[in-house]
Amino acid sequence: MPRDTKTNTLMGHIERITFYNRDNHYTIARFRIEKTDGLVTILGTMPNPTPGDTLKVTGRWETHPRYGPQLRIKTYEALVPDRGDELVKYLSSGLISGLGWQTAKRLVAHFGEATIDVIENHAVRLKEVTGIGEVLAFKITSQWKAKHALRSLMAFLQENGIKTAYCQRIVKTYGDDTEKILRTEPYRLVHDIPGIGFHIAETIAINAGAARDDPLRVRECLLHLLLQAAENGHTYCLADELKQRCFDAFEINPDLVETALSELAAEQEIVMEPSPERGPPAVYHYRLYEAEIGIAAKLHALLSVPLTDTNMNAEQITEQVLTNLALKLSVEQLQVVEGILAHRAGVITGGPGTGKTTLVRSLCAVFGSLGKTISLAAPTGRAARRLSEVTGKKAATVHKLLGYNPTEGYFERDRDNPLETDVMIVDEVSMVDTILMYQLTRALPAPAILILVGDSFQLPSVGPGNVLADIIAADIVPVFSLNTIFRQAEESPIVLNAHRVRRGLFPDLDGEAIEQGRSEFFFIEAQQPDDAVARICQLCTRTLPESLGLDRVQDIQVLTPMHKGEVGTINLNQVLQKKLNARPAAEKIPGVAFRPGDKVMHLRNNYQKDVFNGDIGTVASVDPKAKVLRVNYYDRNVDYDFGELDELILAYAISVHKSQGSEYPAVIIPLLTQHFILLQRNLLYTAMTRGKQLVILIGSPRALEIAVKNDKTGRRRSGLAQRLATYG
Repeated sequence: MPRDTKTNTLMGHIERITFYNRDNHYTIARFRIEKTDGLVTILGTMPNPTPGDTLKVTGRWETHPRYGPQLRIKTYEALVPDRGDELVKYLSSGLISGLGWQTAKRLVAHFGEATIDVIENHAVRLKEVTGIGEVLAFKITSQWKAKHALRSLMAFLQENGIKTAYCQRIVKTYGDDTEKILRTEPYRLVHDIPGIGFHIAETIAINAGAARDDPLRVRECLLHLLLQAAENGHTYCLADELKQRCFDAFEINPDLVETALSELAAEQEIVMEPSPERGPPAVYHYRLYEAEIGIAAKLHALLSVPLTDTNMNAEQITEQVLTNLALKLSVEQLQVVEGILAHRAGVITGGPGTGKTTLVRSLCAVFGSLGKTISLAAPTGRAARRLSEVTGKKAATVHKLLGYNPTEGYFERDRDNPLETDVMIVDEVSMVDTILMYQLTRALPAPAILILVGDSFQLPSVGPGNVLADIIAADIVPVFSLNTIFRQAEESPIVLNAHRVRRGLFPDLDGEAIEQGRSEFFFIEAQQPDDAVARICQLCTRTLPESLGLDRVQDIQVLTPMHKGEVGTINLNQVLQKKLNARPAAEKIPGVAFRPGDKVMHLRNNYQKDVFNGDIGTVASVDPKAKVLRVNYYDRNVDYDFGELDELILAYAISVHKSQGSEYPAVIIPLLTQHFILLQRNLLYTAMTRGKQLVILIGSPRALEIAVKNDKTGRRRSGLAQRLATYG
């Protein structure tokens, strides 16, 4: 059996289907090689495979530890026999329900070499054959077209060098007209299928001979670059940079870009205005421009309305907090509560251990005593759950609070249907992007009070903008910064070292603190990635469970700056799965072998399942027959069809970004110089503040030093701070 890494081509037919996923067409089949008795396994994306299909398959050999050599399909071509017994065998193989051997034989005998042409183009003639009536004729035509249209589309995508894995998603969007639309209107994909649409459209258009200076192409390239910038956190681009990138990436003349910008601005697809950087004009996608304008307008409107019904003096505040929470506020905390009560909008910010949570609880008690209705929200499901736990009150994600409709893509709560609340408290605001903040502020009732709580030194939102930092920088909303670390937190090496890193100081790695029993923060030196991986495995499997009694899976979370490489999430998850979950996989599932007991993370908000981006659960069971995988989230079971498993990843190791808004008993953070581009102070600070009881850094002192000193995080282009400062 060949096992080389070169591309190999096989001719033959499918003997039997071992596994087939109707949602993504992932197939595992036994394949009989032509003119031999060789029977091999082939696997890959192949729509509607049928035993007996004759194929020309191209791919690479790989060896599965359990199933041995198998050919992973890169491309394939369906070879339809056009005459004689082979065609009879093919038509009666089960390809078309109700068409048996005898009828297929009469069909081929009647039409001969024209059989396929008749099926595809002259369906009415099928009734000329004895035994084929109107119902069977319709079945033959419709089922043939359904099977071969999809195969034709797959071949078209392969010819254009496009991943066939996108096929099902495109077909779900366009149905029977898919190939026609791709050939004649490829740039429709840009708007209909965000993310992958542009690259597919561009490839098809160029391969079809479209002119590089086609005005439609120029416009789509510009809009794509603006979307790309938003994905990188920016709300606008500079016009000159857009022209240069269009030339470098797409070979488009700058004069054509200038024309396209003017046209898009006239159609209100984009907005061009003087840049906050005082250079070339800023170019906004209209939606982001609208969002910045809307946030600035709402905050100024809130601040312009005086408060008349929240007057409480220090004694009254102290009494209410003491009565409801049995705690006494510090002087700093009391001043913050008094300040919040005096304004219709305010920001509370501070690092770990400075009492943000206590202030939120206190504000709930005080506003409650005034008869105010209070809404609590956070940007993620985990952060909302945590907010609910610490306050003892119901909290929701911002999306859920606003009634987001994922099917239609709109929010039920808006200016015309505002939230029914007197006080809106939003936690973990550093994670809220520009679009979400706009949706929240526009749904806020005019007389409401808005309180934003967060740590401005945390990583910014994944989406565009830097909302919390911009609001603070604008200096028009009252900002209450908490600087005092409370005694209990002051005794924590995690809190102390987090604040040291926040100030740009090297963390205290003095071993004396460990000897005195304050063993919450460690640094373990490991210069090479393989050494770091080995130490992480040792800590997770034996050291921490045995010495501290931590659960190997639930209590320990590895946080890493990157996805690729030996100490990236992908490799660490594979290694840790083998070490921490010895149970065999119930069945090979495309992409990854999930096993009962695996720690997994949900990747996108799914409102039907009530599971949100970043939620971590445990695989409870895998049912190969029903093709259902069950995950337990916080004592609640959620089922996934095998076709939905792209919503899950292993979560023994996750990125630092994905950890925002969460806390874990113990975190392990690998830091090596291979991470150079991601070694930043706010990333290290964010990772360290995720640990409640224990933080362990593993890596080189040099990498740690780089991270602490590097405060030059990628600057986000945003106009919100200037709009807030100069509004009106």
